[in-house]
Amino acid sequence: MNIIIYALKKNFDTQKAERFFKERRIPYQLLDLKKHRLGQKELALFARRLGAQNLVDRGNGDALSHPVAHTDDAAYILECLAENPRFLRTPIVRNGEQVTLGADEAVWAEWVQKG
Repeated sequence: MNIIIYALKKNFDTQKAERFFKERRIPYQLLDLKKHRLGQKELALFARRLGAQNLVDRGNGDALSHPVAHTDDAAYILECLAENPRFLRTPIVRNGEQVTLGADEAVWAEWVQKG
């Protein structure tokens, strides 16, 4: 199991993800999106698994004032998110090719069971 948590800040859901894996003694890597730029392959994987529109944080005022929050054009959304990771909804938790958005403990528990 190779867990990576992509996060912008230590919000409640990010803390929940970290706590979930710490309590089960599962090693994980926390990538701060302010320091680590997402590659096109990572963004494409997230978009395939979660839907490009779902990646945009529509609770973020910066994102809402940008056209990215008001379009369904996946290519445009991915381009904007690559340039402005602050528009991403986080945390994004990745286990290989499997990806979740937000605090999804039910899916994480499945990952733990499968080993």
